[in-house]
Amino acid sequence: MSQNQKSPCGTPEHHSCSEIQVFKAMEDSCPSSSYSLMPGSLKDAPAAETPSTSEGPQSTCLSSVVPTTILLSDSSESSSSHDEDSVSLSEMRVDPLDGKVALLVQFLLQKYKMKEPITKADMLDTVIKECKDDFLEILKRTSEGMELVFGVDVKEVDPTSHSYALVNKLGLTFDARLSSDESVPKTSLLIIVLGVIFMKGNRATEEEIWEVLKMLDLHSGRKHPIFGEPRKLITKDLVQEKYLEYQQVPDSDPPCYEFVWGPRAYAETSKMKLLEFLTKTHESDSSCFPLHYQEALRDEVERARARIVTEAKPSSSSHPQ
Repeated sequence: MSQNQKSPCGTPEHHSCSEIQVFKAMEDSCPSSSYSLMPGSLKDAPAAETPSTSEGPQSTCLSSVVPTTILLSDSSESSSSHDEDSVSLSEMRVDPLDGKVALLVQFLLQKYKMKEPITKADMLDTVIKECKDDFLEILKRTSEGMELVFGVDVKEVDPTSHSYALVNKLGLTFDARLSSDESVPKTSLLIIVLGVIFMKGNRATEEEIWEVLKMLDLHSGRKHPIFGEPRKLITKDLVQEKYLEYQQVPDSDPPCYEFVWGPRAYAETSKMKLLEFLTKTHESDSSCFPLHYQEALRDEVERARARIVTEAKPSSSSHPQ
């Protein structure tokens, strides 16, 4: 199977260069961390947890793990070949543009952290330099990687000045910089949690959420080299921002807690947008998940009806009594 071919309800045989380059940039930023790419397949996970080594935590590629763990909601088949199939970054074929992509990722993340404008001229002068003829290809690879790993688009917002911005996927407007000092977008983590909730029947226990996140080496109370400590983000920041509701499971003894979508999540995105994004990153299609697709479709119909009712109210109220 070629790299660009899609397997039905599965993943491409090889990892995208873009996602590898993004993690290479992160590796350069966090030299104390060891990164490996694990194969993503609906049949691969959840496998047995990989123990941490003394060399540092292992971080997996979000573009593979997100659909693997979220879309797997009811599958029990696991893979025993992770160690054999894992691909070290140092073993990947070197492309002359890889270094530029890694540098551009770092450049964009620095601009994001400092809330500074991003222009084509700055990218060319600061990063691309002698590879100006390859600007579009470098930007394309960078954009693909940023989308898969961080959940953001690198979008041209002004064609005249050729200025760009990092725009959250799925219409989500959450800005992690407002609630923390972290320097990377956190949209991908929000998408993961929303996806787990959707795939688990519109509510997911705290245990189910952390079971997924630990496959990304994200653990409650432990700081991740890229995304920081996730518990505050998930149980406080996203709850305070009304993307999530965090509540005790009724009649649970001892008490346990669950997550559901909050009103802001329903207002800004939809189950259909989420499903389309997850199947896109997994290089499959919604037909692989017919029950979830039908639910997302019903949600779209209900949203359309609600819009019609809302739009009709002003005109009906304007008639004299």
